[in-house]
Amino acid sequence: MRTKTLKKNTINVVTLGCSKNVYDSEVLMGQLRANDMDVVHEQEGEVVVINTCGFIDNAKEESVNTILEYVQKKEEGLVDKVFVTGCLSERYKPDLQKEIPDVDQYFGTTELPSLLKALGADYKHELVGERLTTTPKNYAYLKIAEGCDRPCSFCAIPLMRGKHRSKPIEDLVTEAEKLSADGVKELILIAQDLTYYGLDLYKERKLADLLRALVQVEGIEWIRLHYAFPTGFPLDVLEVMREEDKVCNYIDIPLQHIADPILKSMRRGTTMAKTNRLLDQFREAVPGMAIRTTLIVGYPGETEEDFQLLKQWVTDQRFERLGCFTYSHEENTHAYQLEDDVPEEVKMERANAIMEVQSQISWELNQQKIGQEFRVVIDRQEGGYYVGRTEFDSPDVDNEVLIPTADGYLRTGDFYQVRIGAAEDFDLYGKVL
Repeated sequence: MRTKTLKKNTINVVTLGCSKNVYDSEVLMGQLRANDMDVVHEQEGEVVVINTCGFIDNAKEESVNTILEYVQKKEEGLVDKVFVTGCLSERYKPDLQKEIPDVDQYFGTTELPSLLKALGADYKHELVGERLTTTPKNYAYLKIAEGCDRPCSFCAIPLMRGKHRSKPIEDLVTEAEKLSADGVKELILIAQDLTYYGLDLYKERKLADLLRALVQVEGIEWIRLHYAFPTGFPLDVLEVMREEDKVCNYIDIPLQHIADPILKSMRRGTTMAKTNRLLDQFREAVPGMAIRTTLIVGYPGETEEDFQLLKQWVTDQRFERLGCFTYSHEENTHAYQLEDDVPEEVKMERANAIMEVQSQISWELNQQKIGQEFRVVIDRQEGGYYVGRTEFDSPDVDNEVLIPTADGYLRTGDFYQVRIGAAEDFDLYGKVL
């Protein structure tokens, strides 16, 4: 073991999982920086804080492997201390303490002040909206609520994140103003459920009001909506989307399945007919909007007939963006009482079949874009291309626009008018006008 140095330790924050975790890590880093501590994100440091994900099997496995990796580094004297926080820690703390006792301390999702104390820092209440962003400078996640009140049978998030808690509109506007002052131009609104926003604080759904307040923030050019629950969706949001140029014609609405028996067992509070009606309302209210959804295949009791219905529905709906997951049997969820009766290889076959259909749809929709012009933001340079996105695309999960660097210099974070010259299933190739 090396001897501990007297110099101030650098704290390395390692983030696993979803954009909500990215946001939480950024808040933690902002607090540490305000305490005059050296903090880095996924680089080298003497003290490591791992922000874990505990959502499904793959994510849990990645989290456990990462903890073991840093515990090994601690044993080798490469790091001094290892702390674990986030969803996995919230959900399995007693098990983790028993199985991996060499971690210095475990913290749940709501224990930020205690974690800071363990790191030798004070929790500063006055830092509303202060955080150290880890995304490219032009976009940032804005978490508008925490937790979830939905009873979905397959989901462990309420176990890890608690009940839905909206943040006040004025606090979110303050946070957006600070982000804008730092050069952020695109806000990606996230929560476990955007649809529910405001019900707890204001006794009515307030997502549309929040959007109207955020579009007033100077410097913000795009506002994007992620993770809206279909049941009870506030349709006045579509009016704001249609009227306000800053609100992207884009929504991420996880629909999970379409067969009525599966929707009922999943406790989604909707039916195939209601879902189709909602999608029709979206497209009528905002023609040309991009709808992103995610689906689960292999849920307990999913028959071949249920799956074929889902596949045909994906073919008919022609979603602009779609992701598909295999069902993960999670203890302490309502669905855990059911028999996980779809074999793993059948789950994988079904997921691949859905993505094959979607790949073809995406290719066809992208062919229609050839010759069209789009406003594109540049996220990064990679290889011989500048990589950008249209308003119909979210970072990391959607289509990208590739512009050859040989065509001339483009600045990251700036917007350009681009004409599309060629298209593949998930990439567009363009030229700046």
